[in-house]
Order: sequence, then structure tokens, then C-alpha cells
Amino acid sequence: AVRENRMPGAVLVVGHQGRVVYRKAYGKRAIAPSVEPMTVDTIFDCASLTKVVATTSAMMKLFDQGKVRIDDLVTYYLPEFQGGHSTITVRDLMTHYSGMPPDLKLVPAWSGYDTGIHMALTDAPTGPPKTHFVYSDINFNLIAEIVHRASGEMLNDFCLRNIFQPLGMNESMFLPPATLRPRIAPTEQQSDGEILRGVVHDPTARFMGGVAGDAGLFSTADDLARFCQMMLNRGELDGARVFSPLTVDYFTSPQSPVGLPDVRGLGWDIDSRY
Repeated sequence: AVRENRMPGAVLVVGHQGRVVYRKAYGKRAIAPSVEPMTVDTIFDCASLTKVVATTSAMMKLFDQGKVRIDDLVTYYLPEFQGGHSTITVRDLMTHYSGMPPDLKLVPAWSGYDTGIHMALTDAPTGPPKTHFVYSDINFNLIAEIVHRASGEMLNDFCLRNIFQPLGMNESMFLPPATLRPRIAPTEQQSDGEILRGVVHDPTARFMGGVAGDAGLFSTADDLARFCQMMLNRGELDGARVFSPLTVDYFTSPQSPVGLPDVRGLGWDIDSRY
């Protein structure tokens, strides 16, 4: 892919039987305004991996703590959702069977976390829940707000305290500080010439200030490898247990409507068009 100019560079980490067996950087970390070689400690904009590494993990933790129930109506946690009249459940959001549209409207431009959440709470579904799989950023921005209200913490703070720090994922964060920018892979040059580097690429998350349920996480290959090993260990890594084994099994088993072709876990993909 690097050779064919489909990506500037990448970091590959391979694990086998509980340990890293291969770790290598390929290509370039940056190509503008100057060329920089890729390094294994490069920090990446994780884009929609945010949905599973951060947002889903936060829900798994709250589920473990008995603070959320998957088959509750969304209005139980977010009373103003759809004016208080909606049959959409937390499960529908997490499996992308809610009927909500894929994205918030970005034109005209807007700003602020509260603005984005208000739009997500009031945007109309395009169809009934439990009938069609539609991958939706709105679903996961609503999930992040459920995390916020059920825990009293914003998604970034909750994940730092409950997921990243316990697992030693010390370079996983939202809103990375400017001091880390030299190690962060840039993503895109904007029409005004600005190169996004250490600022989330996803426009919805960017408009919301960099902390959102659909995108905004930055991390390294090594940190994500630690996360993967924890999941393979059913919730534990190096003596730190972040989820119960049953919660890992539950969220990663089929949870979408039976008989429909796109099979999803809770936050996790299993066998969908994605």
C-alpha cells in the first residue's frame, strides 16, 4: 500500500500467544510541509476506532457497574431525545439499528459539544428501529452523552481513568497537547492550507471540540496492541481487570435483530457490510 501510494506510511504490530512478535514502521509519517519518516511511536488519529476503543469500552464499564442497561429506552438516560417520545433503545444505537441518519448536518458550520448533542437529540430518524443497519456517527455521539450523564464525566475523562490508565495505554487520549504534535501523523490539508495535525480529522468531532463518541481518540500501535490483548484475555491485562469476562463475551456476541443480514455486537462488528 505504501509502495502504491495508497498511504504515506503505517506501523504494524503483530501479536501471537500473548506477546508481540513483530513491530515495524513503514514509509512516511508526514509528507507535507516536509517529509518525515514513520516511527513505531507515531501517534495516530484513530478516527472511528474511537467508537470501539473508547465509547464502547466506556459503556462496557458502565454495564459492569450496573449503571446502564442495554435494553432501556434512550429516553431513560436522555429524556429530551426525540421530544421524549421514542422507542429507540440503547441496543439499537450500539448495533446501528436505530434508524438514525449517518451523520449530523455540517452546513452551515456550527461549533460546541452542547450544540452537537442538541442536534443529535433532535435529528429525526429516517426509518423505524430494528429494521435496517445504518452505520451512524449520531448513534455513538448519543452513546457518549449517555456515558456523560450516567457517570458524571465526559467521555475523555472517563476513558482515561477507567480504561487507558489501568491498561498502561499512556499515549491514548483525546485532545493531545501541542508538545506531542511532532510525533502525531497529520491527516489532511484543509482548503485554507491548514494541515490537521493533532486536531481530529472527523468534522463532527472537530466541530464538537475534539471530544465525541464517533471520533477524537489519538493512540499508538503499541497502545492499541495492549487494548487488543486485553480483549483477547477477556477483560484483563497484566493484572489489571477492566471488564468482567462475561461483559466482554456479551458485547462481542451477536446482539442485532435476529434474521437480518448485518450482524453486530454491542459496538463491535461481527458480520456486516463493514
